[in-house]
Amino acid sequence: MTTRFQRITPFLWFDQQAEEAVKFYVSVFENARITGVTRYGKEGAQASGQPEGTAMTVAFQLDGQDFTALNGGPHFKFTEALSLVVNCHTQAEIDHYWNQLSAGGDPKAQMCGWLKDRYGLSWQIVPTELPKLLSDPGQASRVMQAVLQMKKIDIETLRRAADRIT
Repeated sequence: MTTRFQRITPFLWFDQQAEEAVKFYVSVFENARITGVTRYGKEGAQASGQPEGTAMTVAFQLDGQDFTALNGGPHFKFTEALSLVVNCHTQAEIDHYWNQLSAGGDPKAQMCGWLKDRYGLSWQIVPTELPKLLSDPGQASRVMQAVLQMKKIDIETLRRAADRIT
């Protein structure tokens, strides 16, 4: 039996909400789990300014992808320069992830399948067929125009845009 090894693991910096955020993310994804929690001891708490006993790091998996969340304090915030892409096969999947992850997030940061969740992390909720629709030169412009008009992506609207003859 071989042990699974992931060479690169995204490390997400939170102020004090790492454990709360991870519990939320794990509740959104069906194939998800917390794999470990380390807590601040006395020395770590003094050095970081975090309360002793609170989560320092929370290791977790979403659909087999390992992540680590850190309660590192208010020094750094998430930006749109990094986002997590959720590839969806159906509109029901898009609706589920969009509705769950955008709840309590920034509605002004929603466009073209992008959203910002309540913790400030950016996500892209996209249909798996979008790259194919955008790769066809005869329909790419129409599909992109449709995408630019959307917040949450609607697969049928993209298909209609791709099929429309100009």
